[in-house]
Amino acid sequence: MVIRGVRLGVDVGSVRVGVASSDPDGILATPLATVSRDVTQSSDIPSDMAEIARLVREYEAIEVVVGLPINLAGKEGPAAASIRQYVEILKAVVDPVPVLFADERLSTVIATRRLSDRGVRGKRQRAVVDQVAAVEILQSWLDAQRRRS
Repeated sequence: MVIRGVRLGVDVGSVRVGVASSDPDGILATPLATVSRDVTQSSDIPSDMAEIARLVREYEAIEVVVGLPINLAGKEGPAAASIRQYVEILKAVVDPVPVLFADERLSTVIATRRLSDRGVRGKRQRAVVDQVAAVEILQSWLDAQRRRS
């Protein structure tokens, strides 16, 4: 049985971080925000992670699901290692809310295709593609959880 509560889905890119949320019943993921990635080497909490933590509190999220880039052969590459490092810091920032990984294989490709099919291109597409990818990641994870229960 899936525990009731809002989940946040996160697509971490090199420039932007897309965030999606689920309804409390875990049926539908919707776009929530695009946050600029903070790549400064400051000792402070990176601003993108602080914003995710704020969203966790605001939406009373019970879990954060982060997309982990897996290649088509099912292996982790250098991008996955970078995401794992990001998540180690994020876990401390959103503690005690658990941070989980979900296979994000092709999520950005699917998101880009869906936006293009709807006539969203160029700057408009870049502004929202990370949110749509976060929706893909979270929706796939929610669907998998329902199939297991």
